[in-house]
Amino acid sequence: MSLQSSGRKSGRFVLPGERLGVIEEFIPDAGTYVRDGVIHSRVVGRALLDLLNKRVSVYPLVHGAKVPKNGSVVLGQVSNVQTQNATMRIFQIDKKQLSGFFTGILHISDVRLRYVESMFDVCKPGDILRAKVISEKNRTYHLSTKDKNLGVVHAFCLRCGYMLELKRQEMRCPRCGKIEKRKAALDYGEGAM
Repeated sequence: MSLQSSGRKSGRFVLPGERLGVIEEFIPDAGTYVRDGVIHSRVVGRALLDLLNKRVSVYPLVHGAKVPKNGSVVLGQVSNVQTQNATMRIFQIDKKQLSGFFTGILHISDVRLRYVESMFDVCKPGDILRAKVISEKNRTYHLSTKDKNLGVVHAFCLRCGYMLELKRQEMRCPRCGKIEKRKAALDYGEGAM
């Protein structure tokens, strides 16, 4: 059921996740995302239906509400690490704090310019990570830390939970002495964004 055939009109109030149409019928535009061929609203706003160009978009009602976009620099907390990728909860976009959070995925191929053997050498759960959004598909944000200013900005010891110090390319816990590996940002420990 599409936006038009269900009696819905351009300008109708929609909520995030609300169905707007299908990709066979419309081209998804700003404020939308696609899951399994169905176009949904990404934000709270008004659905805009362009019948001439077969486009559907959502005009946000809450201005200033940020969502990650390609090129956005995001800050978040690593929630899960596996051999090939890590997930993080994004809570800041381009220096703007969010009221909610988004989920980002960092794949091993997007960590550095040179070969990385395991994501466990890059970050650990609980670390605060700065990354760049390189693509977005179905509300999943794919991230990169290939620049020197991107990577872990705060890391915590897996043994005692104390904040790790960066000393000559290795992370060391000043409390218990444990040495760990991370892909640290150039300004590690100095600030967030």
